[in-house]
Amino acid sequence: MSTPGAAPRAFLGVEASLTGRRWEGPDAAAERRAAALAQAEGIALPVAAVLARQGVAAGGAAAFLAPRLRDLLPDPRSLRDMERAAGRIATAVSRGEALAIFADYDVDGAAAAALLAGWLAAFGRRATLYVPDRIEEGYGPGPAAMAALARDHALIVCVDCGTAAHDAVAAATAAGAEVVVLDHHTGAETLPAALAVVNPNRQDEDRALAHLCATAVVFLTLVEANRRLRAEGAAVPDLRAALDLVALATVADVVPLVGVNRALVHQGLRVMAARARPGLAALADGAGLARPPDAHALGFLLGPRINAGGRVGAADLGHRLLAATDAGEAAALAARLEALNRERRAIEEAVRAEALAQAEARGLAGSLVWAAGEGWHPGVVGIVAARLREAADRPAVVIALSGGVGRGSGRSVAGVDLGAAVARLAREGLILRGGGHPMAAGLTVAGEAVPAAMARLADLLAAAGAGRGGPRRLRLDGLLLPEAAAPALVLALDAAGPFGAAAPAPRFAVPAQPLAFLRRLGETHLRLAVGAGERREAGAFGAFAGPLGPALEARLGRPVHLAGRLAISRWGGRERAELHLDDAADV
Repeated sequence: MSTPGAAPRAFLGVEASLTGRRWEGPDAAAERRAAALAQAEGIALPVAAVLARQGVAAGGAAAFLAPRLRDLLPDPRSLRDMERAAGRIATAVSRGEALAIFADYDVDGAAAAALLAGWLAAFGRRATLYVPDRIEEGYGPGPAAMAALARDHALIVCVDCGTAAHDAVAAATAAGAEVVVLDHHTGAETLPAALAVVNPNRQDEDRALAHLCATAVVFLTLVEANRRLRAEGAAVPDLRAALDLVALATVADVVPLVGVNRALVHQGLRVMAARARPGLAALADGAGLARPPDAHALGFLLGPRINAGGRVGAADLGHRLLAATDAGEAAALAARLEALNRERRAIEEAVRAEALAQAEARGLAGSLVWAAGEGWHPGVVGIVAARLREAADRPAVVIALSGGVGRGSGRSVAGVDLGAAVARLAREGLILRGGGHPMAAGLTVAGEAVPAAMARLADLLAAAGAGRGGPRRLRLDGLLLPEAAAPALVLALDAAGPFGAAAPAPRFAVPAQPLAFLRRLGETHLRLAVGAGERREAGAFGAFAGPLGPALEARLGRPVHLAGRLAISRWGGRERAELHLDDAADV
C-alpha cells in the first residue's frame, strides 16, 4: 500500500529507463475503472484503459467513440461580442461591402483566413487577404498596414491575431474602417477599441471554451452569421464542408483535443478523407501520404509544410494553398511549400544544435530552458523551442537576435500557462510585446533585456509549477503482451482518438522481451525484432539521435522492457501490428 501523498510506484519498477525517464502507469483505481469499463462495454482491456484515462464511464463509450457536433457544439452566442461580430459580417455580405482579412502566418491563421474567405466566396464576395511578413513586420496587425487596408475596406476582420493590437485597431478606426477580432490568444485586461473582440481567452470570459483555436472561433462566428442570414431568407453555405480546415488548425496549433475540439477533429478528418479540398490533397500527395490523414499526419506532416511559407518563404503561401480551388494551382503551391519545408529543416537543425548546446551549458533543470542567438532565423525559433521542451521536459523559449532586437517563440508543458506569463512580462515592461496561449507564446524583446526578461519569466513559470516533479516521466496506459498486438487492436485503439494535446496517444509497456535482432536504418532509425519464439518487429525512429539506439545496440541478445505505441505496418500485401518505440529499460 502506498503512503498518502507519496509518488506512485514506478511502472514495472522502472525508475530510470535507457533514456533516463521514470515510467508511470495507471494506479490500482484506474485499473479497476478500466476493467469495469471493458466488462460493461464488451471492449478490449487496452482500449478500455485509454477510454477510462479520458474520463469515459460505463455506458459512455459509444458516444465517445463517435462524437457528434450537434451534441457538443456550444451556442456561439455564449462568447462575448459574438452577436455583434457575426451580425457585422452578415451585414457586410448583405450589402456587398469591401472586406479585408488580416491573418497570422501560421497554420491556424491560414486555415482561419481560408475558412472565412471560402464562406464569403459562397456569396460571391471576394475578400482582400493580408498576411504580415514574419521578419519585416512580426506577429499581429501593425498600424501602417491596418490604416492602408482601412482606406479601401469598410470592414477588417483580424483572425488568429488582434487581441493585443491596440494601436493598429485605433489606426484602422481613425482611417474609417470597422474592425472585428476573431482570436484565441490570451488577452489583457484592456482590449483594443474594435467593434467586436471574440476571444474565449478574454479576461472577462468564463474560459469554458478557452481550448478553442482561432479557426474554431471563426467557425462558430460563421455558424451564427449563417443563422442570421438564414432568418432573413438567404441561402447559406454548409459549414460542415469546411471542418477539414478546423481539424487541421486544431491539431497544428496544439490546443487540447477534448470536448468539442475532439468532435471537430473527428468530423474534420472524415471530410479530409474525401480529398475535396485541392490544396490539402496536393499537400498530402507531396508528403507521400498514401492513406487518409489522421491527427498525427496533420500535426507532423501537413502542418509543418503549411507553416514553411510563413517561416522561410512567402508568408501567404499557406493561405493561398488552403483557399485554392484549382488542382493545378494547388499542386504548384504544394510543391513550393515542399521545397521550403526542406530548406526550413536544414535551417532548423543548425539553430537547434546551437540552441541546445547553449541551453545545456546554462542548465536544463530549472523552470525554464532558453537560448538566444545573433543571426538565428526567426522563422524556426518556435520549432527549436519545441525541441528544447522535449529534451528538458520544461517550458522553453528561443530568441533570434538581430539589430539589437530579439524575436522569440516559446513552447510549454501541460499545466503551465506560458502565454499568460509572457503577457505579464509585456505588462511589466520587460519585453516590448508578447502573448499567446497556454502551450505557445511569442515575444519581442530588446537585446540587452533578454537575460532579465528570461530570469523573470523563469520565476513566473516556477510559481506556476514548471520544473517540479523530479525526473522526466513517460506515462503508460498499461501492459501489453506481444501476442495481444494485432491489427484489429490497433484499429480499435485508433478509434478512441483523435490523439494530441491533452489526449496523448496510447502507450503500452511490453515486459521482458529478448532483443533477438537489431539493424540500423539510415543515420538515426532502428529496426529490431523481439521474442524467444515467434518474433515481433518494432521500430525506433530517431533512436540514434539520442541515447536509445546505442543503449539497445549494447543489449542485443538480452531481455529488456519496451514502451511505445502500436501501429499497423503494411508491407508486401500483409498487415501486421508493430511497436513504435519511445523508450526501453533494463529488466
